[in-house]
Amino acid sequence: MISHWLKPEIRQSAGYPILLLGGVALLVSTAIGIANFGTHADIAQRQLEDLQVTLQQVVPAEYYDNEPVRDTVTIQEGDRSVQVYRARRKGQVQAVSFRTTAPGYGSSEMVLIVGVDRDGKLLGVRVISHAETPGLGDKIETSKSNWILGFTGRSLSDPPPAGWGVKKDGGVFDQFTGATITPRAVVKSIKGGLEFFATHRAVLLDEASGGHDQ
Repeated sequence: MISHWLKPEIRQSAGYPILLLGGVALLVSTAIGIANFGTHADIAQRQLEDLQVTLQQVVPAEYYDNEPVRDTVTIQEGDRSVQVYRARRKGQVQAVSFRTTAPGYGSSEMVLIVGVDRDGKLLGVRVISHAETPGLGDKIETSKSNWILGFTGRSLSDPPPAGWGVKKDGGVFDQFTGATITPRAVVKSIKGGLEFFATHRAVLLDEASGGHDQ
């Protein structure tokens, strides 16, 4: 106990209760700080592992021999900051992956992650968070349908620009029965992701500086 460390005259003084309370508070805050440090480290590690799993779904393992989660570049577009993960093999960037967003149900937002090879071809797309209506808009999940897998292999030229829409709008992509808004927004977001890659291709592929920028 803290009180055992103090001299008798201090324990009998008027300020002793305040001193004792301050000591206890210091010990408690120190213990909480240590616990929080350990918890934050665990959470950060788990988030890193989850991110690795997600990236593996949109960029096949044969495209890299590095750790894409640790090989990143950040692109600033206006007030938007995009972190891009680069997949390298033998030092050369073979593919990249990054998040893109689309307006979802109500005021919600859908978050997607796309993988693109160095030629601008989609290697994979996954929706990693959304609040779409169960049984309708949630068909963007691979656990509910294979719809999102239909983007693999596509590029800005396949289909041509006019084809980047749902069939109801004259595009080539299916919409969902009773739900057109969700797939329409996803298609637009994916096309936007490909345009983002095309705009920043040299930097994303680490060709602008000719070096390895992390």
